[in-house]
Amino acid sequence: MSAYRPRIAAAAILFPALAFAAPTTPPETTMKPVTDEYHGITVVDQYRWLEDWDNPVVKDWSAMQNAYTRAYLDDIKCVPALRERVTELENAVGPRYLTVHFAAGTYFAAKSVPEAQQPLIVALPSLSSTDGEHVIIDPNKLDKEGGTAFDWFVPSPDGKLIAVSLSSGGSEAGDARIFDVATGKERTQDRVAHVNGGTAGGSLAWAADSKGFYYTRYPRPGERPEEDLDFYTQLYFHKLGEPVDQDSYETGKDYPKIAEIAVEVSHDGHWALTNVQNGDGGEFIQDIRTPDGKWVRLTDWEDRIVEARFGHDDAAYLVSRKNALMGKVLRLPLKKGETPTLANAKEIVPEQADASIETSFSDRTGIYLTDSRLFVLYQVGGPNELRVFDIANGMAKPAGKVDAEPISTIEQVEALNGNAVVYQNDSYIRPPAWFVFKPGDKMSSAGAVEPTALKQAPPPNMPELAVRREMAVSKDGTKVPVNIIARKAFFEAFDKSGGKPAQAGRVNVPAPTIVYGYGGYGVNVSPAFSRRIVLMTEQDGVYVVANIRGGGEYGERWHREGNLTKKQNVFDDFQAACKHMIERGYTTRDKLAIFGGSNGGLLMGTTFTQQPDLCKCVVSAVGIYDMLRVELSANGAFNITEFGTVKDKAQFDALYAYSPYHHIKSGVKYPAILFLTGANDPRVDPMQSRKMTAAIQAAESSVPQSEGGPSPVYLRTSGNTGHGMGTPLDARIEETVDTFAYLFDQLGVDYKSPDAK
Repeated sequence: MSAYRPRIAAAAILFPALAFAAPTTPPETTMKPVTDEYHGITVVDQYRWLEDWDNPVVKDWSAMQNAYTRAYLDDIKCVPALRERVTELENAVGPRYLTVHFAAGTYFAAKSVPEAQQPLIVALPSLSSTDGEHVIIDPNKLDKEGGTAFDWFVPSPDGKLIAVSLSSGGSEAGDARIFDVATGKERTQDRVAHVNGGTAGGSLAWAADSKGFYYTRYPRPGERPEEDLDFYTQLYFHKLGEPVDQDSYETGKDYPKIAEIAVEVSHDGHWALTNVQNGDGGEFIQDIRTPDGKWVRLTDWEDRIVEARFGHDDAAYLVSRKNALMGKVLRLPLKKGETPTLANAKEIVPEQADASIETSFSDRTGIYLTDSRLFVLYQVGGPNELRVFDIANGMAKPAGKVDAEPISTIEQVEALNGNAVVYQNDSYIRPPAWFVFKPGDKMSSAGAVEPTALKQAPPPNMPELAVRREMAVSKDGTKVPVNIIARKAFFEAFDKSGGKPAQAGRVNVPAPTIVYGYGGYGVNVSPAFSRRIVLMTEQDGVYVVANIRGGGEYGERWHREGNLTKKQNVFDDFQAACKHMIERGYTTRDKLAIFGGSNGGLLMGTTFTQQPDLCKCVVSAVGIYDMLRVELSANGAFNITEFGTVKDKAQFDALYAYSPYHHIKSGVKYPAILFLTGANDPRVDPMQSRKMTAAIQAAESSVPQSEGGPSPVYLRTSGNTGHGMGTPLDARIEETVDTFAYLFDQLGVDYKSPDAK
């Protein structure tokens, strides 16, 4: 999937340092040049040897880098108080409900509880109260170290069983395990190996009679070469109680090597379908299984159907972007004895001029069907809306939208009985909560929102926050939304001063500021409550989220203008957002930090290599930096549809033009940088961070003292985490402490505990 969200006794495991004193200067890294030629261009790679994690010398090098990093981070004055606060933010808010599914009158939820390393999976009889809740699966009891987590879970239609993908160490390599809801006991005879992975993800859908399930199956050892065991996923069916090795093949042999599959079964059990994505670039096909057990190809790549779901009315509903980049909804009647064909699908919701249908393959967003209603999730530039349509006689009639907080996100929509849905509403300035939307007395009335008992308490001593959306102007004139979150008192002081330097009590204008960005894969960076926001704003700082191109905030056009050979637009947009904050007077260069991870790590790398003077410091997590080698990593092939390949001359030219690793210049003073990576990352090879760290440290070493000398460049490698999914609580806390101790130290923030102000 695309490159996405402590108790000191069990802190994050860092690779141990060797038996030497902690260094006060970066370890020297040997250069061993390797030469490649691409389309007539010679490229020298000085640190190719750091790609080999099986080499003990590389592990020693990583340990020395960790020792150097720890010597700095552990000496920052605010660390003890900051750790206490981060632990409080994680634990003092009480339980949090992260996901809700519904089956046979029972609600199934992922629940995070204080001090538990991993969330639990629980069952509730009602959403109006948590009385009667019971734990089905506690991963913390399965693994005392906290390294086992669930990737996803699916209750059976009769509500008696639950299928869970469990994986360890952040690997996302999960097995499907079946548990009895009433007793929590596992049906070990029905365990299926390797249904989920960090490359193609995974999916499972129960048969309507709850007697078996379809699942994604990775190749088994011996079926394909070892290097292909994380590719070529196919769909199989398992009948409960039968030997797993006798499971039946369903479809997928003709799918691409990098296919990602999501499977769904119709409510009556007569039909099944697969949504199949070609890597991570947003190209799809759909297959459908007819009542006679035959799989047929429903759509091809060029049809641009990006999502398909079953309705309750013998029909499939499809989101099409063909000649409609913002998306439109089609309805396809399904009749026994007739082979379904896309030609019979009719448009029922036309493309909207003001919003784009928000589809996410991994989260299955976009459209939701109840008995006689269609709910369509729309993106409006970052925030989103859930619009309601009445379905009758094969037509859809607008019926309003679901009320939500301003500048907020509606997410994880789940259909309930009748025409009700449950969903979570999240925003930048208050914790998320779950609500039920029920239809009105008349079908022409959109309905009413009712709060549930599933809500997150605000953190202790949380400041009163506000958010503003402004528009930065990118290099080509494109307007880019910038979400600015700060204490209300800061905005009052800023407005009063007209953006000029000012001080009002403890509020200072300009202020220390973090700008966050992602910009890739059509991913929407939507409003979400975050401990990062609380930590920054309670220190009278500003936190900024930029909705740059490459995402899907304004539809597929917004994505296409920031992928493949147009990736530079992403970097221009982010740089414009940072400059906007400086030019408006919110912050200054010396008070500005930038922050991103994964594809956002690439964004960080290009930003500081293209604009070394833009900011004071950088945090770049699990990032991609060597764009000429990324496609050779285990997950690299899945990213070619987003970034391109060096085999194509035009795409190579674009990759080489911005690849951060290849634009590091000796003697240039870059900002201070903290690289974060996890040794078990299945999505971005940690070698990317190793090579980038070595190259920057070497380049900085020649910066003369007259120019301030080298900026500090640190690499923090965690030994018990991956790309971020399934990270234990203790590891999350320690990474947050290290990150913000570093940011506060670099930005000159005199940390004060909130209750001490």
